[in-house]
Amino acid sequence: MQDNINSIVSTKDGSNTLFSQFYNQHYHNPDDGAINEALTKHIIPTFTFHQNKKELTILDICFGIGYNTFSTIYYCLSNNLDVKLNFYSPELDGNLIKSLKDFPFPKEFENIKHIIDSISQTFKYEDEKIKIEVFVGNARDYIKSLKPNSFDIVFQDAFSSDVNFELWTKEYFDDIYKLCKEDCIMSSYAIATPIRLSMYEANFLIYEHRPVKRKITLATKKEQNLLGKFIDMELKKQRNTKALALYDK
Repeated sequence: MQDNINSIVSTKDGSNTLFSQFYNQHYHNPDDGAINEALTKHIIPTFTFHQNKKELTILDICFGIGYNTFSTIYYCLSNNLDVKLNFYSPELDGNLIKSLKDFPFPKEFENIKHIIDSISQTFKYEDEKIKIEVFVGNARDYIKSLKPNSFDIVFQDAFSSDVNFELWTKEYFDDIYKLCKEDCIMSSYAIATPIRLSMYEANFLIYEHRPVKRKITLATKKEQNLLGKFIDMELKKQRNTKALALYDK
């Protein structure tokens, strides 16, 4: 297990996040807020896209403190959504997962404390409406073990490509593409052209969405007109010939 030294940081919406000394980055943008970031950048856009589905299987890259998964459950409970949730998530830092039972989560998560405790102790949770499996180890290895064509949503939420390069390359997105159902949607805070090119060269269609003040990237396997502005990546390449996708070294 990776030994990552973290320090607690309070964010703008009152929820706490961590600063990773290993990656020299926050797990969430303190100015956005941990819950707010999870909701606006990942959950609300993808659930709007899949608003009529009664069961959703979600790949949460990477689990971290669990805000994307826990905020999804909070969002569904708060809005009385009748949907079954299946989460699969890799996380390199197993000691971080074990520490979640003592993490100062916000009051919004009080009624799912039993889920957080279960994840912290066993890396799993399951009831008739929710299933969560956290894999401790290398995400690149993990995604190769998953069943193709099985995910409705991908939360692409690794640390930035400056420090977590291997989770933003064209070859990585090739593997993600194989896991996606035909109507899957992938959400990401990353909007840099090289990262979008990595997604595009793995055959994703790229959309830009602004849920609040910050833009995000949405990617799909087939054309959609519900969310975001379509980004013509071929035109991007013509206009910026120096822009290149990221490739495994």
